[in-house]
Amino acid sequence: MKKLIKTLLAISVSLAVILALFLYWPLYQRAAPPAENEEPVDVVLIGGGIMSVTLATYLQELAPDWNVHLFERMDAVALESSNGWNNAGTGHAGFAELNYTPEREDGSIETSRAVNTAEQFEISRQFWAHQVEQGRLSTPSDFINPTPHMSFVWGDDNIEFLRKRHAAMIKNPLFYGMEYSEDPEQISQWAPLVMEGRDPAQKVAATYMPLGTDVNFGVITSQLTESLQRNPNFQLELNHEVRGLDQNDDKTWNVTVHDLKADTERTIKSRFVFIGAGGAALKLLQLSGIPESRNYGGFPVGGQFLAFESPEITARHEVKAYGKAEAGSPPMSVPHLDARKLDGKPVMLFGPFALQSTKFLKDGSWFDLFSSVNHNNFAGMLSVGRQNLDLVKYLVQQASLSDADRHAELLKYFPEANPEDWKLVTAGQRVQIIKLDSQKGATLQFGTEVVSDADGTIAALLGASPGASTSPPIILNVLAKVFPEQMAAGWKDRLNAIIPSYGRTLNDSPALTNEIRRHTSQALQLPHVDVPEQSGNVQAPPMETTAAEEGDNREFQAL
Repeated sequence: MKKLIKTLLAISVSLAVILALFLYWPLYQRAAPPAENEEPVDVVLIGGGIMSVTLATYLQELAPDWNVHLFERMDAVALESSNGWNNAGTGHAGFAELNYTPEREDGSIETSRAVNTAEQFEISRQFWAHQVEQGRLSTPSDFINPTPHMSFVWGDDNIEFLRKRHAAMIKNPLFYGMEYSEDPEQISQWAPLVMEGRDPAQKVAATYMPLGTDVNFGVITSQLTESLQRNPNFQLELNHEVRGLDQNDDKTWNVTVHDLKADTERTIKSRFVFIGAGGAALKLLQLSGIPESRNYGGFPVGGQFLAFESPEITARHEVKAYGKAEAGSPPMSVPHLDARKLDGKPVMLFGPFALQSTKFLKDGSWFDLFSSVNHNNFAGMLSVGRQNLDLVKYLVQQASLSDADRHAELLKYFPEANPEDWKLVTAGQRVQIIKLDSQKGATLQFGTEVVSDADGTIAALLGASPGASTSPPIILNVLAKVFPEQMAAGWKDRLNAIIPSYGRTLNDSPALTNEIRRHTSQALQLPHVDVPEQSGNVQAPPMETTAAEEGDNREFQAL
């Protein structure tokens, strides 16, 4: 008996030691070479995606003399989440995303998140329009195209929800022009593939917003990077992976990078570090050791889409048709049938289908999730797992889907689809935020969040959708949070040239909405609708073309 007790005690101690090593080892900082530069550079950007490049582009105008270094682990920028094939390409403006407008207990519709998203996307449009005017982005149709956004539902309850949603949304100037219909013929004109072959007895409803867009964030990232490289103070280093972050006594940072081709390591000192590395941002934030990093964990979810490239099919679908997540499914499961423009040609995607993975990046490691777990977030992550059993169940179900199962889901939105016409493509990885709150405890969040230290010397961007669509306003928040002195000393005034509506709200003013949208529609070659002084008209007005649209049929696909 004593021998058994000793054995069990030894096993318990061994397990405790192993658990302690597992939970504390990820935060261990190994030895690194000393910094090669005595005078620190101004900014180090980690990750060659749209977030880092957007920040660098802002700084190019606000502080052109600053020395900026960008490190990317792959051999080109925009190969992970920013790549066109790795995301839905939706210019998220709240037009069709039904999960942005939940129904309250009293039956009314909550519109604040959709309105806020629309406000943010208007900032993105202004930022991109400015870059076109400055020659940093080329022909707008290379990266943004008019693609109406449509919500499509069936069943009495869902139809009633969509009717109420439409009535609530069109009270806002930013959503003026949105149409609603329960007429199958009208819906068929908007999206013929969605209606052809559908049971005539099935009740359906749809909203249609002609001002929607399809955006290729990979093209934006690549073109802005090319522009940045014309500045001698900007340096891009590809095939370089950041493996160490250590803060010095003077609040500067030693950033240790590994040259993946030469298999060498060096350290560069910087005044400010921005972690815009997508899914890898969480682990790098933890590596920094700042107190704020202890409040976060991450849950990775991959995605897959069914892709159609046949011209006979893609030519007949020119909208992004969003559905409603089925009961018990998480927000990330909202199905949508998307018109896209990728690699210079029309493509149609349907999905997403969740993909179980422990990777934080599409090109990451299977150990990413495990290495992000430590003594700070271990209990919180377990708690979130217990609270989100519906998400766990959903992922298990998704993992068991066959091609026939995926096709069955597709038929709900494309009744005459043939299995031979599509291929399964794997998109990028999302890492959903698990945030530890002193009052709420650990919660799973579906969105993006900027995390910085108290001194404003380092910042990281965590989370997912709407992500890339709202990268310009997100980076504005970064600038305000970590560079308050520079903002007060003149940056705010310069930002007004980049974002004419900076500091103002469009949705409160039809006149301002018209002024800003006319400008961005002209620059980006997008259709435009004037909002009347008295908004709330449920009928969409005739579309007005801008001078840039005349003579170019591509710009009328949204009409």
